[in-house]
Amino acid sequence: MNFYHITTPEVWTSFADKDYCAAESLHTEGFIHCSYPAQLDETLALHFKGVEKVVLLEIDPSVLTTKLVIEKSRNGLLFPHIYGVIKKSEIKEVTERLL
Repeated sequence: MNFYHITTPEVWTSFADKDYCAAESLHTEGFIHCSYPAQLDETLALHFKGVEKVVLLEIDPSVLTTKLVIEKSRNGLLFPHIYGVIKKSEIKEVTERLL
């Protein structure tokens, strides 16, 4: 099942000249947070309050070359965590979403 990494337009733009993208959590926690489609609305409500627009990076796990671990997180639910950068070639679709 595909999943999403949520970022801001500013962070996404900061990787414009690179063939990958990452999140601050990769440096602070060792992995990049992601959500399954059914988890998006709650993740947005909890972690992106006050943000006007986000960028959703849809990732197909079958093409992911970085370590992916499905781990318990919020409310004991399983979330995908990427232990490395996300190569742009691994992103199926990039969508902007107004909040």
